[in-house]
Amino acid sequence: MEQMLGAFQSDLSSISSEIRTLQEQSGAMNIRLRNRQAVRGKLGELVDGLVVPSALVTAILEAPVTEPRFLEQLQELDAKAAAVREQEARGTAACADVRGVLDRLRVKAVTKIREFILQKIYSFRKPMTNYQIPQTALLKYRFFYQFLLGNERATAKEIRDEYVETLSKIYLSYYRSYLGRLMKVQYPFEALFRSQHYALLDNSCREYLFICEFFVVSGPAAHDLFHAVMGRTLSMTLKHLDSYLADCYDAIAVFLCIHIVLRFRNIAAKRDVPALDRYWEQVLALLWPRFELILEMNVQSVRSTDPQRLGGLDTRPHYITRRYAEFSSALVSINQTIPNERTMQLLGQLQVEVENFVLRVAAEFSSRKEQLVFLINNYDMMLGVLMERAADDSKEVESFQQLLNARTQEFIEELLSPPFGGLVAFVKEAEALIERGQAERLRGEEARVTQLIRGFGSSWKSSVESLSQDVMRSFTNFRNGTSIIQGALTQLIQLYHRFHRVLSQPQLRALPARAELINIHHLMVELKKHKPNF
Repeated sequence: MEQMLGAFQSDLSSISSEIRTLQEQSGAMNIRLRNRQAVRGKLGELVDGLVVPSALVTAILEAPVTEPRFLEQLQELDAKAAAVREQEARGTAACADVRGVLDRLRVKAVTKIREFILQKIYSFRKPMTNYQIPQTALLKYRFFYQFLLGNERATAKEIRDEYVETLSKIYLSYYRSYLGRLMKVQYPFEALFRSQHYALLDNSCREYLFICEFFVVSGPAAHDLFHAVMGRTLSMTLKHLDSYLADCYDAIAVFLCIHIVLRFRNIAAKRDVPALDRYWEQVLALLWPRFELILEMNVQSVRSTDPQRLGGLDTRPHYITRRYAEFSSALVSINQTIPNERTMQLLGQLQVEVENFVLRVAAEFSSRKEQLVFLINNYDMMLGVLMERAADDSKEVESFQQLLNARTQEFIEELLSPPFGGLVAFVKEAEALIERGQAERLRGEEARVTQLIRGFGSSWKSSVESLSQDVMRSFTNFRNGTSIIQGALTQLIQLYHRFHRVLSQPQLRALPARAELINIHHLMVELKKHKPNF
């Protein structure tokens, strides 16, 4: 039994050793299996990346470039070429097996793409009536150019240079023709300027965005490429504008062109097209000095005008002030949208000279009444034109309103002076005596007061009627004449009311002629009959 057990123990030890050996062998086999699977995966990826399928060869060699499968296989070819370059950099020997095939396919693809894109570019040279070049049709083939950039830079440069050369000539030719036809149209210049620059803005934005997307450029590179295409056209446009402005004296047209540029510049910014920024600055650099020069010439012209050389004068609004009002109101209304301080300074200088001119012309009339009628007619006309277009709180409106109010008040006093001058003088003298505490001196004025009472009572109706007719004959604006009559009648009522208060003083209270005074309310009712109605 002992021998049997010993043999059994020996067998168990042997079996245990065999089990450990098998376990070690199994672990080693598992490691080798995993390593082989990993190698197989890597090799599979490598082989998949290097193998050129027959579908790719067929599409690149036979399919037209416009077919979707050509584009799909071209992308596959680009990916395989990139993979081969990467593996070659790692020293993979298998790349040599496919390099020749890929090079032949690459050359074939480059040749077909080159011919196709150049044909598209040459097709732009065909005459088109709408002046819109269909280069955006190339955008769906933009991967063609990206393929050339990655695989044949010389051909990519050739295509870009040919595009620049062709499009540069086409734009220049089209815009020269368009501009020539446009300038034959009888529109104001600002309308032609807007049409020209809107077309330029629209085409430039489309061209810039196309360049960025198709040629895969941005920033300074996109800016340089854009100006290579559009530079000659922009220079031609600037030269034409400079030539036109040399003989242009239409300040409103030039000012409108300035604001057109400011708005188009904002549109270009919203479209994220900065390539036109320098062009807009160049256009403004031509427009602003010319606008300021024309305004300064207008200022000098008004300043040097001699009223005695203008021929016969009358009290109606002068044609120079009417021209100024229409001119100034147009500029003010435009300037309100995008205010410019320099423009307001020049308009302020022009306004000062016009005001001085109106005073010089008014001085040519012999009577103060005619002078005031002339001033009021001109101030009222200028104010009316300005208020139609400018804001009510503008400096020009406020200035002419003050001038009109001051001269109107003076005219009312001048108007009331002949028929009621004696009454005005007595009321002022009496109020001054009462204010100084010298009312006793009024006792010596009974005869004068009696005469004033009876004179007013007998003549006020005819005087008011004559006054009303005189005003309506003197002023060209019926509303203004009505306002002056109303102001004169109101002042007359106030004057007679003050006269009543003076006569209520103890020194004049017992005057018999007080019984002949006209009742204030009765006077107001009667005067309302003389108020003109529309």
